[in-house]
Amino acid sequence: MKVTAKQRNSKMCVICGLDNSAGVRAPFYTMEDGSVASLFSYREEHQSYPGRVHGGMITAMLDEMGLRALWAKEGGEKTYGVTTSLETKYRKPVPYGVPLIGRGVIVKESGHFLTAECTISDRSGAVLASAVIKYLKLDVSKIGAGISEREEMCYLIEDGVTEIAL
Repeated sequence: MKVTAKQRNSKMCVICGLDNSAGVRAPFYTMEDGSVASLFSYREEHQSYPGRVHGGMITAMLDEMGLRALWAKEGGEKTYGVTTSLETKYRKPVPYGVPLIGRGVIVKESGHFLTAECTISDRSGAVLASAVIKYLKLDVSKIGAGISEREEMCYLIEDGVTEIAL
């Protein structure tokens, strides 16, 4: 599927923060169908049991994709929000050190709320984990005090990705 835009990365987010040495540093792409996708790998530092990624890191990635799916639908970082509920299903062990694909799509939206469905799959398409996530839309100034969205979401590094096999 065709990539229509690269989304920004933050400084310190555990999932997308490029200055966070312990983070995943995942890139995110707006897709032609209005969904979001990510091509990423967890590292050994993200493990629970040897060979497996910690469930908290899996859920954090799914959560990140949910709000970014709204940005994909809107065409940019216009709306921010906070998670109100998240139901994760762990279908298969998620390994670290291998290429993975994340995908998120908005399935319901109202004035103040939205619902996203997100998945993490291996490159053969097997779904390893999925989530249904609900968010409350909030102005960024009510989420993080003293920092502007552009100051934190400051990195836009083009990487030449124009298509992702979903």
